[in-house]
Amino acid sequence: MNLSQLTEYDTFLFHQGTNCRAYEMLGAHLTEENGEKGVRFTVWAPNAREVSVVGEFNHWDTRVNKMAKIDDGEIWKIFIPGLKEGDVYKYAIMPQHGGPHIMKADPYGYYAEVAPATASRVYDMNHYEWQDAEWQEKKQRTQSYGQPMLTYEVHLGSWRRTPEGNQLTYRDMAEQLVNYAKEMNYTHIEFMPLCEHPYEGSWGYQATGYYAATSRFGEPDDLRYLIDKAHQAGIGVIMDWVPGHFCKDDPGLRDFDGRNLYESDNPQRADNAGWGTTNFDYGRTEVQSFLISNAIFWMDQYHIDGLRIDAVANMLYLDYGRQSGEWQANKYGGNGNLEAIDFLHKLNETVFREYPQALMVAEESTSWPNISKPVYMGGMGFNYKWNMGWMNDTLSYFSLDPIYRKWHHDKITFSMMYAFSENFVLPLSHDEVVHGKCSLINKMPGDYWQKFAGLRAFFGYWMAHPGKKLLFQGGEFGQFIEWKWDSSLDWHLPEKYEMHTKMLEYSKNLNKFYVENKAFWQVDFDWGGFEWIDCDNADDSMISFIRRADDGDFIIAICNFTPAVRHGARFGVPKAGVYEEVFNSDAAEFGGSNVLNENDIPSQEVPWNNKGQSVQVTVPPLATIYLRLKKERPIKGRTEPLEDAIEKEAAKPAPEAEAPAVEAQAPAAGNVAVEAKEEPAAEEKPKKRRGRPKMTEEEKAAAAEKRAQKKAAEKAAQEKAETKKTAAKKADAKKPAAKKATAKKTAVKAKAVKAEPAVEAPAGEAPKKRRGRPPKSKAE
Repeated sequence: MNLSQLTEYDTFLFHQGTNCRAYEMLGAHLTEENGEKGVRFTVWAPNAREVSVVGEFNHWDTRVNKMAKIDDGEIWKIFIPGLKEGDVYKYAIMPQHGGPHIMKADPYGYYAEVAPATASRVYDMNHYEWQDAEWQEKKQRTQSYGQPMLTYEVHLGSWRRTPEGNQLTYRDMAEQLVNYAKEMNYTHIEFMPLCEHPYEGSWGYQATGYYAATSRFGEPDDLRYLIDKAHQAGIGVIMDWVPGHFCKDDPGLRDFDGRNLYESDNPQRADNAGWGTTNFDYGRTEVQSFLISNAIFWMDQYHIDGLRIDAVANMLYLDYGRQSGEWQANKYGGNGNLEAIDFLHKLNETVFREYPQALMVAEESTSWPNISKPVYMGGMGFNYKWNMGWMNDTLSYFSLDPIYRKWHHDKITFSMMYAFSENFVLPLSHDEVVHGKCSLINKMPGDYWQKFAGLRAFFGYWMAHPGKKLLFQGGEFGQFIEWKWDSSLDWHLPEKYEMHTKMLEYSKNLNKFYVENKAFWQVDFDWGGFEWIDCDNADDSMISFIRRADDGDFIIAICNFTPAVRHGARFGVPKAGVYEEVFNSDAAEFGGSNVLNENDIPSQEVPWNNKGQSVQVTVPPLATIYLRLKKERPIKGRTEPLEDAIEKEAAKPAPEAEAPAVEAQAPAAGNVAVEAKEEPAAEEKPKKRRGRPKMTEEEKAAAAEKRAQKKAAEKAAQEKAETKKTAAKKADAKKPAAKKATAKKTAVKAKAVKAEPAVEAPAGEAPKKRRGRPPKSKAE
């Protein structure tokens, strides 16, 4: 880490809110001055009357190591020789109004005592040697949008514990968690907040040390080792980050120098009663530098690949979680927090300037527009947004007994109405398996078998739906109890119980299928990667759709959300050929009933679901299956696009208009069908040319010659047909009027089709096709 010399330029940027590496200027840095090694302490406390550094090295005496203000009049500094890495310290701050000193942890401290102790520790951030150069180089060559993103969300304190119930260390996780995530085919690990926090029950979302990786699991370099190992295994790392509010505990940021500093002077804006926390003041430029520098710090010093920003709605709305009278409108009379909006713009622009491949994921639960669009396009500047609407709708749907699902079919299809309005991540997060909401598998109705079948079907649908994916720990093997932050996951379930073992195997195989099939992730954010086959089959609670890759490769997903087997179910398919079932959530190896489509599935020329081809398959109960085109079979004679062919098929006239030229015969009494009788002996029956490619010159010449030979025969046939028509009229005169009219019309039509002379084609050209009804003859 570089050490700022507290130049006038650095402090100017800090006060302007544009210093994105303020951690190189503020905090405790091991350095050397005047030939002595020690620590330089620097802290921003503009409202303090006096500041000193205290710790065990001076027996916590506030009189020993008093700090002095630098030229800007707001930042305090001192160099203390002889201090070393690991020394404990705090800032003792005397407020302007006097009174006892306030004891504060370092806002820019890199390391802290293990809770419940609250002091900061001196730490050297310069001695870790990274081994992830290959990962970093690869990241620079790829864009995340067209890559698989299957994230495993983890709470380090409860993912797994020792047999004695102790928490694993960062280095334990580097072996166990990384190996597990790789084996399970996850592409990313997302850690719930790693910043230092006093209360474990807050899960890290109420922090006191934004720059200090929590010491519960080891030192900062131990966390770096964990992230390094993940990168070496080809796994990205995302961290939950909470720039919206902070902990009220005394050693933290609240009333830092005796007055509101990091929070607003307006109590209504500062207080977050719903969460028992304090909101940041985004209008204060030094707070902007603090938070933006913190985002850069985690990417710079810990090689974090991205941040999932918590509670963005709490930042954007002045009235979020507040009743009438508990908030004040902005200067335009609206409920938008203008300062927070400007801050988020600046944050995202800075992050992407410094780290263009970063992941900035917003957990934003409202319909605020363009969250994941760039600032220059009028967006908020994130590149991903959690799809909370999809999560709520689908979990509500899957919690219903299947008998009622047909009346709530829109919950499973509505997401496609807005699926491409943002770059969405589909989260099945920790928030959905706590506080009485039940675990994922316990949300599924039915008996023991149906719960597992329902969860497998849900995961299959989720994996095929457009959007990146996130799953919280335990969901992959069907943990029955809700998540408990203070104990391990129930790893004995997949170790001892067959259905949980098979559920884990299912998740592993489904994840593998996802990452290996680009149709599921290459085009996630526009309609080019998705097409409905059937979204309207509410009565059967079934949906089917297509996912496509850039090169046209596609996979068909079919979901049955009832316990009934659907035999011979027909679905339209985009291409003619032979299909095969490539994944089935009902397979016996996954705990299913093994209703499979084991044989090849040939398409049929039966129009269905607005497609010219269709297949018939057996759809298992409570299951999702995937089909792939195994071997394409060109549709005979078709050269136009499928959509055009379907339109032509719909507009095609009655079959008799396509019949070959033959003699017309009067219908028998009461029968309106026209029989085809003798053809000229020397005439070969012409072939239909519907959809046939353009004829060659040789074919055109042959056709012209044959046309000339046919002319005489056609004339004779016409005369013969006229004679027979006269006889038919006499016979029809004896029939009822209605039948006579029908027969006459049919006979005339037959004559026109079978006996009308063809129009002469220009020399060298093929005769024109007469698809559809021919022009009326003079007789008609």
